[in-house]
Amino acid sequence: MDIATRVWNHKWKIDPIVRSLIDTDFYKLLMCQSVFRNKPDTQVVFSLINRSDKVPLARLIDEGELREQLDHVRSLSLTRGESTWLRGNTFYGKRQMFRPDFMEWFEGLRLPDYHLQRVGDQYELTFEGAWPEVMMWEIPALAILMELRGRAVLHDMKRFELQVLYARGMTKLWEKIEHLRKLPDLRIADFGTRRRHSFLWQDWCVQAMTEGLGDRFAGTSNCLIAKNRDLEAIGTNAHELPMVYSALADSDQELAHAPYDVLADWQEEHDGNLRIILPDTYGTRGFLQNAPDWLASWTGIRIDSGDPAAGAETAIDWWQSRGEDPRQKLVIFSDGLDVTKISELYTQFHGRVRVSFGWGTLLTNDFIGLSPDNRLAPFSLVCKAVNANGRPTVKLSDNPNKAMGPADQVARYKRVFGVGAQDRLEVVV
Repeated sequence: MDIATRVWNHKWKIDPIVRSLIDTDFYKLLMCQSVFRNKPDTQVVFSLINRSDKVPLARLIDEGELREQLDHVRSLSLTRGESTWLRGNTFYGKRQMFRPDFMEWFEGLRLPDYHLQRVGDQYELTFEGAWPEVMMWEIPALAILMELRGRAVLHDMKRFELQVLYARGMTKLWEKIEHLRKLPDLRIADFGTRRRHSFLWQDWCVQAMTEGLGDRFAGTSNCLIAKNRDLEAIGTNAHELPMVYSALADSDQELAHAPYDVLADWQEEHDGNLRIILPDTYGTRGFLQNAPDWLASWTGIRIDSGDPAAGAETAIDWWQSRGEDPRQKLVIFSDGLDVTKISELYTQFHGRVRVSFGWGTLLTNDFIGLSPDNRLAPFSLVCKAVNANGRPTVKLSDNPNKAMGPADQVARYKRVFGVGAQDRLEVVV
């Protein structure tokens, strides 16, 4: 595929930014089924949050073009082939991962409307409605904004400039793959859908990883690419679940128990490698100290904020204190990874735990230093649930630079979950 030529001809209708309802992360579908089963009537609001306000999205992106792409997503529905793949494929060793009642609902789904307005140099973009419907907006909304920003930067580049740019990008990624080849027992997956450079580029990156790493490449979080490339779809759960469950709590006591209620619901549906704990929503250390004994038997843990090595050491100590063998446990690192950090963590923990990596933005959007004035450098853009049944949501994280929520509620959550002083770390996309 000549990506440069496709990009040069910006208006090709063959390249809508989001081309399928399953052009999304696998964990979204797993969580959506859980929400559909357990909290279908919860009303939520999702909102775009640009953590990098130095990137003036509303000056770069034409509002009409943004609306056109968002409206296109609202026109999408599952194709017969996509439905057959979801109903009949084996995911994580389990056939019929998705229940018939959920699939019937999903086959009839059209994404609800959105609210968009310009506020200064940024866009205010929100989605409101029933949780199972609205949550499906997160990934496509982020992918659209990231790609439109990239198209704006590339708009005035000539055809040969684009060919050189993408050749440099391909070379940069291949050099990373060659570096990762030195890690013999590596297990790594693509987690880069949300902040990818483009669909075509993510697809190319996945093909490069497949050829370059072979069996060491575990698969991709992107369902459409997994389907098209006959790869494993990878993903478990995310912070969204405990954030909404916690917002629904009526007392401090219920709030303290909410993150464990999420996982109690989760284990009713999933076993094996889908039983992965994400402990950092309200602080990893406190979560593990107060965790019920049954969680210690789960397969592993995902480290997604704070110092990743410190988080893994905390998990190892916790497993040992609960009589579990850490060498049998899976630790998935997924925060701000690039090859140097991957190699460091692999060396430190290989043999002590089963090490795995979810490689995100710096796999699918690393054009750092390759464009004029570095204007293609990735930036931190998120779309989060900010309200549930009229109550604000809160995230504390192991890195306070990733925290969100009203100040009074953040203070309350810190008190309830016993979160003290935290080190502020740079948010690496």
